[in-house]
Amino acid sequence: MITGLILAGGRGARMDNADKGLQPCAGMPMVQHVLQRLQPQVAHLAINANRNLEAYQRFGVPVWQDVIADFAGPLAGLQSGLTHCATPLLVSVPCDSPFLPLDLVARLHAAMSAADAELALAVTASGPHPVFCLLKTTLLADLTAYLQGGGRKVRAWQATRKTVEVYFEDEAAFCNINSHADLHRFEAQAQ
Repeated sequence: MITGLILAGGRGARMDNADKGLQPCAGMPMVQHVLQRLQPQVAHLAINANRNLEAYQRFGVPVWQDVIADFAGPLAGLQSGLTHCATPLLVSVPCDSPFLPLDLVARLHAAMSAADAELALAVTASGPHPVFCLLKTTLLADLTAYLQGGGRKVRAWQATRKTVEVYFEDEAAFCNINSHADLHRFEAQAQ
């Protein structure tokens, strides 16, 4: 069994400090697009958020805050997910990627199993997408030690683990909506 975690705990600095997951996008909050695409792929689902907790709780899934204060980045969200996760595997995706593949989890899991890896991450022609990853919950202690040592870079930590990269052809599936301009472009395409 796999738990899904939507990472919505950032500051939204590139979006004028707006809570990206709650931004309206083609008629519903961006996190809801992500939730609808990820939910059928996992046994359980949660959201990692550090503000607007009541708004996120309205989506009907657990909301987990970072263990580390002050918006320590996506690894802090992963740490929170691993801390609360009751399944052997956790998959994470960002709240600002509403096009994520409908076969993301199946493909990451197949590659992780085939390679006997601890972690699987998505890669496209443009490079790795490190927060689109599947990882074993046994990595919690290692990740916690990395964070306590001041580490914050997702790829740097992942490089220390037995990792398999999984190639996805559809670059657009991993598109991040990082700014209001990105959001307006997506909404114009959706009409």
